[in-house]
Amino acid sequence: MTLLGREASVVDLRCEAVRWVDDGFPGCLEVRFTDAEGRTWTLFEKWPIFGVPIDLGPGSVYPVEVTVGCVILEDAGSGEADGIVTVSTSPHGVATPDGREEFRVRRDQLIHQER
Repeated sequence: MTLLGREASVVDLRCEAVRWVDDGFPGCLEVRFTDAEGRTWTLFEKWPIFGVPIDLGPGSVYPVEVTVGCVILEDAGSGEADGIVTVSTSPHGVATPDGREEFRVRRDQLIHQER
């Protein structure tokens, strides 16, 4: 994926589905993660967008570990597991209820996708 004229790294951000919120097809989840500064963010989206390996529904047992696809916008390049990385969920159409799409997270919260 190209972003701002350069090849962007595609990653998955580890999150946790905490509840089922909508029975419309295919159903919607509330997903949370905590950023590098300790702030918890909430995302609401159809469950298939969260890289869920199993079908989830209103009767599923929560929380469930899930991921959301992101691109890396900025990486200090320290190589340390707890280094800070700025990611965006916008290429996948996912944002917080107030429209936020960019987050500073720890590198160890990310899973690099195979190309």
